[in-house]
Amino acid sequence: MPFYNRLGQIPPKRHTQFRQADGSLYYEELVSSYGFSGIYSNLYHTFAPTRVTSMGAVTPLNYSFDKGYGLKQTHIKTSIMEPTGSDFIDAKMPMLGNQDVILYMLLSDNLSMPYYFKNAEADEVLFIHEGSGILESQMGSFQYRPGDYVVIPRTVIYRIKPDSGRSRFMITESFSPVETVSRYRNDMGQLLEHSPYCERDIRTPDTIVLELEKGSYTVRIKKDNAIHDYGYEHSPFDVVGWDGCLYPYALSIHDFEPITGRIHQPPPVHQTFQGRNFVICSFVPRLFDYHPLSIPAPYNHSNIDSDEVLYYVDGNFMSRRGIDVGSFTLHPGGLPHGPHPGTVEASIGKKETLELAVMIDTFKPLYPSVQAEKFLDSNYPFSWIS
Repeated sequence: MPFYNRLGQIPPKRHTQFRQADGSLYYEELVSSYGFSGIYSNLYHTFAPTRVTSMGAVTPLNYSFDKGYGLKQTHIKTSIMEPTGSDFIDAKMPMLGNQDVILYMLLSDNLSMPYYFKNAEADEVLFIHEGSGILESQMGSFQYRPGDYVVIPRTVIYRIKPDSGRSRFMITESFSPVETVSRYRNDMGQLLEHSPYCERDIRTPDTIVLELEKGSYTVRIKKDNAIHDYGYEHSPFDVVGWDGCLYPYALSIHDFEPITGRIHQPPPVHQTFQGRNFVICSFVPRLFDYHPLSIPAPYNHSNIDSDEVLYYVDGNFMSRRGIDVGSFTLHPGGLPHGPHPGTVEASIGKKETLELAVMIDTFKPLYPSVQAEKFLDSNYPFSWIS
């Protein structure tokens, strides 16, 4: 995040002596991006974060994407998916991906995370479709709830503690920083008045999680498409305080204020986040266009430069038929797409929509994973026939 935050105990000046009650020094750790040119935070550890006691197995992640899939309008029906397991890492099933981003589905009735996790190569955005709980990290904890985007920058060590019940997450893994939208910000990084959300909508860590007992602690690290297990005699949650601009946070889709107009607005008005070669957008309940001759349904359009993914969350998806909650649709660049037959006329005169969906537009082709192919709707490319 581009705005400064702090929590817990920190010294008055960075890179200076900061002592514990017994007179020993706290261990300062700079977590920085783009070398020393991007956003960063300074953490103050009780124990040195470098004290590794063991290195476990390297477990390859068998993610495979079908680059021979072909040019097809695609519908992935995750409504027929069974729960994907209890372990957080194993339960993430890849759906679509390219060199910039991977989209996962996680569906679990008993989600468990008996370890700490660090993604050392990608930022993550967990869209909480179902479930609630607490995200704990080195920077502290906050609650998550349905509708939240939980943004976790690379290298942040975290653990999810779900409440009882089902967890359904749509996860975006980005191999570049996930940022607020540049056109929504002024030169100082503050979100502008015309932004559909502002800083007070963003929930940052509010409680330090301090674990000081020595024992056996495992941090699982994702790097180079594999999981690397590291053992420590102390918890990574030994941080007494931190400050900076790099930290996990939550933004609710329900706090995204839609931009509307007299005629149908283009998809960029729904943009919520940006990354390298992709954007994330939020479709939320909103009033329809108010020109006397307006057509609320979206117009047909051809994506010349991007693939368009919609993940359907809730409500009545008025321009689509045969779509379930939890469906992914992929409309690839090079093919026109638009409302299904009958939906344009049916939309005329309607005053509002109550749909809720997340859209990811990528500027390089996306490919279905091998794991997702069993959920493909083979009839979807022909669904525009009357």
